[in-house]
Amino acid sequence: MITKPVALITGASAGMGEAAARHFSQAGYEVYAGARRVEKMSHLTRLGIHTLHLDVTNAESNHAFVDRVLADTGRIDVLINNAGYGSFGALEDVTSTEAKRQFEVNVFGAFNLIQLVLPTMRKQHYGKIINNSSTGGQLYSPLGGWYYASKHALEALSDSLRLEVKSFGIDVIIIEPGGTDTNWQQITNEHLLRATPKSSPYRSMAERVVKTTIKGMSTADELGQLMLKVTTIKKPKSRYQVKFIDKLMVIAARKFSYHIMDQIIGISQRILTN
Repeated sequence: MITKPVALITGASAGMGEAAARHFSQAGYEVYAGARRVEKMSHLTRLGIHTLHLDVTNAESNHAFVDRVLADTGRIDVLINNAGYGSFGALEDVTSTEAKRQFEVNVFGAFNLIQLVLPTMRKQHYGKIINNSSTGGQLYSPLGGWYYASKHALEALSDSLRLEVKSFGIDVIIIEPGGTDTNWQQITNEHLLRATPKSSPYRSMAERVVKTTIKGMSTADELGQLMLKVTTIKKPKSRYQVKFIDKLMVIAARKFSYHIMDQIIGISQRILTN
């Protein structure tokens, strides 16, 4: 059996997941990187990273992924739930099918994998579960209702889980990126325009959001390094952000009234779209 620490990373074909796979591998972990498009991970294979097909919305795929890791190594030290996407659109426009898919990927897929790795982590009396959320897990904005709802749910479940597994030596850590310098925003904008017909009363609002330019975004490398760093902390915090503006927005969400937050969000959106 492999004696090196073992890390499982979902959504590893690009962005934060890809960066995390590289950083954990360089740090001496045996890394199993999962994604729907295995061909996009060929460069990770060349680095000695195990690349496997994984569709987190498919229970059989999740079982096969975890079973393969246990068959190879007999252990699981880190699970990084990174697979996810942003489905934006007005609540009046978004279909129930798309809303459910947002939760299938961002919430149920993650917790299916958590259920599968917990028996091994409990037996080891050690494990780190990192759930990649968003500052949206504590915030909100127009046209992002289902995405924010999925991240709020992910964080609430993570908080309950953290207390449930603490006595077994397992840490549950939430990473909250704000804007990220990846293709995430482009994909989100495409979803937004598809979900908002030209006849929709929210179309002009959607077009303004698509034109938004976010400055000071976190890079995939910064987030990959942060994920690695938090696994080395003996008593990690429940949540981590990278950029000062991300920390500031999260603090504001906890300190200010909803009325004031509505005004702050409205002002920030006007600034970003001008």
